[in-house]
Order: sequence, then structure tokens, then C-alpha cells
Amino acid sequence: MADEGEMTAQTKKVIRIQRVFINLLDSYSSRNIGKFLSNCVVGASLEEITEEEEEGEDSKSAILDAFSPKVKEGTFQIVGTLSTLEKPRPDFAVETYCAIPREDLLMRLLECDVIIYNISENPQQVEEAVWAVSALNEEVSHFEKRKVFILVSTVMTWARSKPLDLDDSDIPFTEEDYRRRKNHPNFLDHIHAEKMVLKFGKNVKKFTTYVVAAGLQYGVEGGILHSFFKMAWLGEVPALPVFGDGTNVIPAIHVLDLAGVIQNVIDHVPKLHYLVAVDESVHTLEDLVKCISKHTGPGKIQKVPKENAFLTKDLTQENIDHLLVNLRMETLFVKENFNIRWVAQEGFVENISSILKEYKQNQGLLPIKICILGPPAVGKSSIAEVLSKHYKTHHVKLKDIISEAIAKLEAIVAPKEGGEGEESEEEEEESVENVYNAQELLDGVKESMEQNAGRLEDQYVIRFVREKLKSMPCMNQGYILDGFPKTYDQAKDLFNQEEEEEEEVRGKMLPFDKLTIPEFVCALDASDEFLKERVINLPESFVAGTHYSQDRFLWALSNYRDTNTEDKTVFNYFDELEIHPIHIDVGKLEDAQNRLAVKQLIKEIGKPRNYGLTDEEKAEEERKAAEELLAKEAMEKADRERQEALEMAEKMARWEEWNKRLEEVKREETELLEAQSVPLRNYLMTYVMPTLMQGLNECCKVRPEDPVDFLAEYLFKNNPETQ
Repeated sequence: MADEGEMTAQTKKVIRIQRVFINLLDSYSSRNIGKFLSNCVVGASLEEITEEEEEGEDSKSAILDAFSPKVKEGTFQIVGTLSTLEKPRPDFAVETYCAIPREDLLMRLLECDVIIYNISENPQQVEEAVWAVSALNEEVSHFEKRKVFILVSTVMTWARSKPLDLDDSDIPFTEEDYRRRKNHPNFLDHIHAEKMVLKFGKNVKKFTTYVVAAGLQYGVEGGILHSFFKMAWLGEVPALPVFGDGTNVIPAIHVLDLAGVIQNVIDHVPKLHYLVAVDESVHTLEDLVKCISKHTGPGKIQKVPKENAFLTKDLTQENIDHLLVNLRMETLFVKENFNIRWVAQEGFVENISSILKEYKQNQGLLPIKICILGPPAVGKSSIAEVLSKHYKTHHVKLKDIISEAIAKLEAIVAPKEGGEGEESEEEEEESVENVYNAQELLDGVKESMEQNAGRLEDQYVIRFVREKLKSMPCMNQGYILDGFPKTYDQAKDLFNQEEEEEEEVRGKMLPFDKLTIPEFVCALDASDEFLKERVINLPESFVAGTHYSQDRFLWALSNYRDTNTEDKTVFNYFDELEIHPIHIDVGKLEDAQNRLAVKQLIKEIGKPRNYGLTDEEKAEEERKAAEELLAKEAMEKADRERQEALEMAEKMARWEEWNKRLEEVKREETELLEAQSVPLRNYLMTYVMPTLMQGLNECCKVRPEDPVDFLAEYLFKNNPETQ
């Protein structure tokens, strides 16, 4: 009986596993839907959400943290297509396919329980979605169990719908009005696909089809709003652009809430086959851009002509259409019948903090905050300059901060010119108060500088530095603080928390401001002799007007040594906060350009945390790499030719030397042979040749028949020795 019970439990578990196909898993929307579903247990949305879960922040954070690589039991098995093989396969997908024939793709679709075709991002997928639903419909008779087809479309198929009430255009459309919808001209294929999908879903027991019209998708990596986030984060424009008057209402939804709607469709299999997926907000384009600018960028917006949208290279035609739509929609059925753990039910603006947090985490946009300290002439500024370019952070120098702050105060108190437009009473009162406060601060700064021979008191310096570190650019990209703070007290005042917060953490670690405290502290050092030698070797033109003149440098060096021999140094402050400085002795590296020190710091700090290289920077790097490769190849070719020429010259020299030696050997051999032949010749001339010549002469006279025998006989007879 126990075995039978176990078998039944296993069977139930197998039945609850569902295989889900999603197209283009490497796109923004499909990837996040797939990742979400891969962490959802089949049937989980059938359980009602309690009020505590709905109101609590835990459920929201649980959804945002649902992208962990841990695999839960009974979750949806995700398979799908990829746009290119170059991109890695998503870790949440069981199988992926790329550019396979339609026959093979149909076989893969038939293996799945749920087929999701997302056409909200890529219009090129519309034709494939229509083919898929048609092909599946033809195979309905062979289905062993029911299959669900979900088309994720867009509210742009409603863009030109006539208002429900001509006298009141604020009445929103709902799912029930889907037969009255009129599409945007650029989304004709989308509405055709929607109609085809609804048409093929008549056989509910075997093949059920749904259309989910999604609003503008945001969240996680950013979606269509990514270009505005990027523009704001980089801080390259004084104000974010709003295309047109910005009063158009944009239906929107967090991409994870859209995934939640799809999860509920799969679990509930509702009777209504056309659903609208939007949040509860009624936000205009101006609301969205102003919110992004306020929390990420310069805090300002600028209304520009709609045509300017086409100049933004990150925005496609479909993106621009979504941003310019003016449509009020409400999703009644989803709210009343589905159990969704909403991430941003109230909308984008109300949830900007969590949206911005997840966006930065997914894009890897974490500020790098560095403080570089050390004695004068150790190379703080030059190293900070190189690091700021490498990490694309802001090089914060004390002199620049003070001059910028004074210039800003002077600009505030300067009399405003007329013609800037009428201000409300509240704005006017606030402006007057700002001018008064700025004037008071400016007077205090000037008085302090007059009393201290041009130097500013610590209270003002720390105030200006803190304001700079809390500025949006430094909060976004980070900073490299150059040579400040110099003392323990300065560091404590600069990075200390507000007084109210200090009471809560009394008795524990020193209270500090997490938003401004540096993540890395670089402690540069070198011997006094090394620093003096470095300053002596500086060009006269560089030293003039700086603190590197002999008297000022020696005073500054002595003051630094005196300050950092006490018990409470600036480095002690960071040690107490467990931010242990990176100590580098520049003198021992023996590198005038500080390249080794920079290399060591980059190794300690790690990789940059930004958007990476722009297209222009990538092209420039590729061009430089190509030039370096060509130069290297040219140098290698020249070296090779030079080596070949040297080898040829050596070969020719060896050849000539060999020929000379050969001639010498021949000459010596000839001389040797001649020298050896002299005794033999004398012998022949004396004893052989006279008789032999006589014999030959006699042979010529007689001409015998056998001359050899005759000559032999003659020589025998006339041998001088016998005679």
C-alpha cells in the first residue's frame, strides 16, 4: 500500500510539470518572462494571496530576487528560440533553438504544454507567431492533452480607438471593449495576428488561445525607458527630452507583473480570451521622464519636437510609437480574477526607488567611490586622473570644488534678468529665501578667506565637498576624492551621519554616511628624499605658481608627516570603519609615470561598473587595435626582411671566403705537385729519355710491323748499363 501511495504521489508530481515554449529568449521581455516562470511552481497562482502578503514588502522583494539560479521542484520548464547563436544560452532555459527549419520547430512546439509568442518587441516575429498557431491548429486532433497558446501583443493595437464617451475622454478602455479597438498604422500585422489567434482557439478542450495586450514594459534592465535612464545616468545632457507636449497618457506595466499575468493565464485557463495587462497608473510621458530625471539625472526636462525622437539612436520606430501613444486603459478582469504578487501595481512613478535599484543592479551601474591620500608630490592627482578616465568617474579636487561652489553662490545672488516667465508666489518666496541663504553663505566664505590669507575654514570646505559627493553625477558614477580629508577630524565631519541617526547607532561602529563614504582608500607614500628629488626634477614652468616651490613644498611635507604620526590619523578613521587602506610605496616601484601603481590599484578595485564602451569608443578601440596590428605586422615584416638581408649577406660573405680558400688550396696543390715532380723529371731526362728518343727515331726509320716489340728489343740491346 505504501508503494502504491508513493507511485501516486510521483504521478501527481509528473502531471504538474509543464513545458513552456517562449520565442526569442534573448530579448528583454521574453527573457524576463522566461526567467520569472522558471522560478514559479505550476499552479502556485491558484492560491489566494492574503492581505498581509499583498501589503508586505517581503512579497515584492521575493519576486525581485526570484532570479536566483536555484531550481525549485515543480516549476515550469522553459524552452525557446534565440535570435543568434552568438549570445549565450539563458541559464534558466532547458533547451534553446536558433534558425531551425519550420518542420523541426513545429515538432518542438508539439512537445510543449504552453506556447508563448511575444510580438510586443519584435515585429518580425508576427509572421512566425501566425504560422505557429495555424500549424498547431492543424494538429489539434493529435493532441493527447490540452495545449495553451498565448500571444503577448501590445496596447498599440488600441492606439486609434475612438473614445467610449465623446464628452468624457478620460473613461478608460477595458478588456470587454476589445472588439472596438483600432490599431496604430504601424501595428496592422499585430492586430491581424491577434484576430488569427482568437479565431483558432474555438476547441477549448484541446487547444485554448489567449491574447495579452501589454502596456509599455519597464523594469529590470529598463525596457523602452532604458535610453532615458542611460541619458540621465551619464549626465551628458542638461535636461532630459520630452517629445511633444508630454501630456499623452501611456499605459504601462512592469515586465515582472506582465509575467505574473501570463503565469495566472496558464494556471487559471480563464474563459475570457482577450486580456489587457497594464498597471493602475495614469502617467503621461512628462511624468515618466520627469521622474527619471529627478531620481537619476539633472532633475530637469526639456520639451522638444516629436521629430527629435528619431535622433535618439537607442529608440526604434516601435519604441517611439509607444512613447507617443495617448491611451487610457484599465485591466478589470486581471485585478478581479487573478492572484498576482504585484511589483509595481501603482505604477512607475510610485515605485521608482525599487525600479531604479533593480535597474542599476541588472545593468551593473554601481558607483565606484575612491579616496586617494598621501604626501605632496607622491602622484595623487596624476593617478586619480588616470583612474577617473578608466572607471569613468568624477575626479574631485578641492580647489575645483571651492571655486565651483563660490561661482554657484555668486550666480544665485546675481540679479535676475527679466523675461524669464512669471513665477508663482510660492516659487518667488522660495527663490527669495534661496538668494538670502546664498548671500549669507557667500559673505561667510569671503570673510573666512580674508581672515586666513586666502585659505578657507574646514567647516566651509567640508560643506562644499559633502554637497559635491551627494550630487547626482557622483551618486551615479562615483568619485575619486583627491587628497582630502587630511585629518581624522576632517574625515569624521565629512562622512558622519546626521545627528538624529547617530543616536540609534551609539555604542557600535562609528556612524557614517553610506551614500558618500569611499569604498576604497588608497594610501600612497614615498620617502622624503624620493619626493624632494621628484620635485627638484620638475620643469620650472610646471612649478611656477604651485605649492611645489621649495618653501611651500617643504612646509607641506613637514605638515603631512606631523599630522600622520599622531594616534588619530585619517587612515585610522577608515580602519575603524573596516575600510582598510591600500598602501603603495611609490618610491619602491621606481616608475616616474606611476603606471605600476595605477595597475596595482586597478587590480585591487576591479572592473568598471558602468554601461561599458559606447559604439564610438568601441570603434575607436577597434581602429587603434587595427593600427597597432598593422604597425606590428609592418615591424615584424621589416625585421624579417632585415634578418633575411643579414643572412643573405653573411651567406655571400661565406661563399666568397670559401671560393678564396678553394683557389688558395688549388694553387698550393699545384705548387706542391710541381715541387714533387722536379726529381722525377731530372731522373727521366738523365737515364730514360736519351735512349728512348734514339729508339723512337730508329723505329720511325725502319717502320717495323710490330713497333712496340721493335722498341723493346732496341732498348734491351742498347741499354747503357749492359754496354
